[in-house]
Amino acid sequence: MGLLNLPVIESSLRRVQREFGSINPRLSGQRDPMSDEVIENLLAGYLFVDVLIDWGIDVFAMGKHKYLLELNNIVLCGPDQTLRTEFARHLEATENRFYAEPEGGIEDIVEWRARHLDQSVWQLAAGLYVRTLSKPQLFIEGNHRTGVLLASYILLRGGKPPFVLTVENAVAYFEPSTVLRNTSKQGPMALFHLPGIKKRFARFLEDQADPRYLLAPDTPAVPVPSGRPFPDHRDSSNPVLNHNNAVAPLGAPLFEENPHVRQDS
Repeated sequence: MGLLNLPVIESSLRRVQREFGSINPRLSGQRDPMSDEVIENLLAGYLFVDVLIDWGIDVFAMGKHKYLLELNNIVLCGPDQTLRTEFARHLEATENRFYAEPEGGIEDIVEWRARHLDQSVWQLAAGLYVRTLSKPQLFIEGNHRTGVLLASYILLRGGKPPFVLTVENAVAYFEPSTVLRNTSKQGPMALFHLPGIKKRFARFLEDQADPRYLLAPDTPAVPVPSGRPFPDHRDSSNPVLNHNNAVAPLGAPLFEENPHVRQDS
């Protein structure tokens, strides 16, 4: 059974879209308006996060990193296989960066998380968001949106509501995110800047927790690491949202083969 109230999430994102003209001038760095495609792909990403939680998938476990890569694919292309074929070279380059970048790839994300499992769910979500956006970034494009989905995945596993962009929190969200993408995660400056950014962002995430984004008032926490095995018949080697089944009840087969996802082991 799904946890996320997707219509309420969409309503919030659509309101940001409508009022973005009044938000953008208040930002230190101007951003592109939120298109219908951006919102639709982001909603598909929230649905994918919901499926990951429902199926008990630990994206940090060996052999499951491909699900985190798929989140970025959804953010960029949605579940449209034709579009993915058109952007096959970009997806391949993203995959190579994801697995091979020594200071900013999936290895960095997994190792950072392993060192900080004793922190609160807010700090863990904020820290992984910081690792995703700071230089070198985890993905070639779509780091902000994928970072939000990753943070939401962490929050849901910890029994908290997801983070969702609103008109009220947009400026407070975009400003530190702009700073992060220009801040290296390595070296003395990182030691000076990143802990403070993470601390403030963790507080921000906690302040923005809204149970309206959940279908039920209380979300059961998932143990870390997850003790529930992922069912073999659902463990698709190449996961991707099936566009035709995107609105099907959670638990329906939402994945089909994706030729662009590496078999990590």
